[in-house]
Amino acid sequence: MQAPTVRRTVLDVLKEQGKLNDEQIQTVLQTQQQVGQPAERLVVDLGFASETDVLAAQARLLNVQYVDLNKVRPDESAISVVLGKVSANYLREKKCVPIRIEQNRLYIAMANPKDIVTVDELRMRTGLVPVPLLASPSQIDAALNELPMHSPSPSAPIPPVGRGTGYGFSVEDLLKQIDSARYGGETATGPLAGQIARVDATDVEAAQEAPIIRLVDTVLREAIRNEATDIHIEPMQNGVRIRYRIDGILHEVLRLPKWLSAPLVARIKILGDMDVAEKRVPQDGRMRIEMQNKRFDVRISTIPTVNGEKAVLRLLDQTSPLMGLEKLGLWEDDLAKVEFLMSQPYGMILSTGPTGSGKTTTQYSILHRLNTTEVNIITIEDPVEYEVQGINQVHVNRKAGVTFATALRSFLRQDPDIILVGEIRDIETADVAFQAALTGHLVLSTLHTNDAPTAATRLIEMGVEPFLISAAVIGVIAQRLARRICNNCKEPYKYPDELLMRFGFDLSELNGKELYRGRGCDICRYTGYKGRIGIFEVFVMNSEIADLILRRAPISEIRDAAVASGMTTLLRDGWRKVLAGVTTPQEVLRVVTTVGY
Repeated sequence: MQAPTVRRTVLDVLKEQGKLNDEQIQTVLQTQQQVGQPAERLVVDLGFASETDVLAAQARLLNVQYVDLNKVRPDESAISVVLGKVSANYLREKKCVPIRIEQNRLYIAMANPKDIVTVDELRMRTGLVPVPLLASPSQIDAALNELPMHSPSPSAPIPPVGRGTGYGFSVEDLLKQIDSARYGGETATGPLAGQIARVDATDVEAAQEAPIIRLVDTVLREAIRNEATDIHIEPMQNGVRIRYRIDGILHEVLRLPKWLSAPLVARIKILGDMDVAEKRVPQDGRMRIEMQNKRFDVRISTIPTVNGEKAVLRLLDQTSPLMGLEKLGLWEDDLAKVEFLMSQPYGMILSTGPTGSGKTTTQYSILHRLNTTEVNIITIEDPVEYEVQGINQVHVNRKAGVTFATALRSFLRQDPDIILVGEIRDIETADVAFQAALTGHLVLSTLHTNDAPTAATRLIEMGVEPFLISAAVIGVIAQRLARRICNNCKEPYKYPDELLMRFGFDLSELNGKELYRGRGCDICRYTGYKGRIGIFEVFVMNSEIADLILRRAPISEIRDAAVASGMTTLLRDGWRKVLAGVTTPQEVLRVVTTVGY
């Protein structure tokens, strides 16, 4: 059996170069545990190595060259050529500056040489082959401050974004040029003639052609601009459909010709470091992109269908889990209950709800609040969705034998204070998680149940003994995500009494209050909704409920006892957000009501 590859770090390279010794490395790692700063920064702050040494080591790891902009000045002719195609503001946003042009190669200093989206855009816009070099971000900023504020010349073929639909998404001109050159440029005109993907080209060749690169980049850019969480690229019988999931709802934004299906998916596979030639089995990949001053982790999944390969891209904004508990939509009483649960020294806090209801964001918001230098936090997830400084995060890797259960057993030997288990899926994981909760650890995890009280019966069905549940579980947070009314087109509206009566509450509670809806505008893409808010049900364990669980009482009795002890149900929490003018009755009923609830 082949030994696993050990990932080299900047510290390893500096040690090989004789710039760090073992004692200094140990000091850096210990300091990192305390302050949560990157090791590369601490090496410089502690005076063990210079910034130049660290950047040169990083360049070696990335297999690129390092350039010191204090010694190498950007060539004016290279700057002139690039500024004829892109603006100085574009270079500032992407943190890159042209250095020189040799033959058809554009040597460009970048803060992130692995930013393949920017490299592809520069290739497309300049017609040159970019050669990324690593440079100090501060030196790049200084060099960019000397650049003139030019705009790109009309010759730069940029997709016409912002014309047409309410999504600000339009690639008509690009598609016309692609389609006109479909058969090897027979009728192609315009600046892209001769560069268009051909039907007889291989998928890899087609995916590398400039128009396909531009098309994928535009789809990604517009998805982020419209705050989409997922992109669906679906081959149909007579074409390719592209849909965005925005505020939890799928919207079709584009239809493409059928022949574009293979090169489009091939381009996405290249970005995700996947096997382009393999089309018969599902594949998973990932990439990272930076757009609009945000960093996104993109998870890619492809599956074979009868009409070709379908690709789904999940866009994970790495800043979203740090939004804070106060911004999730918890009402004051529920927020106080969550803060009470967080203050407990040990026990288990469960988050429940369907897929896509925001459970991970809630749990990471709790972890962010608890993340201090005084506690050791470890997570096991499948996969790790958000990377957070100061938290030790572990991927599930079943091929290597790293499952939820095996990782949890190892965690208990790592002196943890707080443990996050991505999901309790089986009795083996549940047993170890409950053992941890009962032996002085605060454990956070998720379950798939309709509401908070049902978590107890779900665990019993899984095989967990009732006495363990009543002893270890200190609280359950059930949640849904409802769309917010768009503030730009919000207006008072009289809803039918029959609709409001479906909430099961007395209409006298309205007490003359006005309810609202979104009329529909450009800002919300004429849906009437913009953004989402959480609807919560926070269940806190007490002696009465613990006794009911011990004697395996029906879920109806557990729910009644929880409500009697002060729990606000999902429906009730949704109703008070309707009364507050945050969302609509239809939206609450859509996300909360299920058969039997």
